[in-house]
Amino acid sequence: MTDAVDLVREVAAARQRLIDFVGRCSDEQWCSSPLADRDPRPVGVIVDHVADAYDYLASFVTKLLVGEPVEVSPEVVDQLNARHASEVTAPTRKDALAHVRRSGDAFMALIDPLDAQHLAAGEGRVTRLAEIAARHADGHRVELETALGL
Repeated sequence: MTDAVDLVREVAAARQRLIDFVGRCSDEQWCSSPLADRDPRPVGVIVDHVADAYDYLASFVTKLLVGEPVEVSPEVVDQLNARHASEVTAPTRKDALAHVRRSGDAFMALIDPLDAQHLAAGEGRVTRLAEIAARHADGHRVELETALGL
């Protein structure tokens, strides 16, 4: 089983790769929608969406740690993502990066002190959500890099 240190390291590395990607984007690319055929959101909204996901993943983990039920389904995630896309339509690079750093830091601070028993909470869902946090940032970054030719 992966421990908290490894999980935090994975989340931090994926977040840093996303931050580095943002630094390589031109202003034009930041405002573009290079995945428009399947995702109409501009790059900036997708980057801020990753930050928003750290927030809702942290809320799921917090509930699991205290034994509360958590419903995570494609429909729940789609609703959270739709809410975000309607509320955040054109984030500045500075604001999106601040959100990525702030929410990523909070998520990692939540995971870092957890022992094996806590990571196994919710039938192992705490670990799974931390793994998702790392893959999610990388997944969006790779899609955007490929679409933009970066």
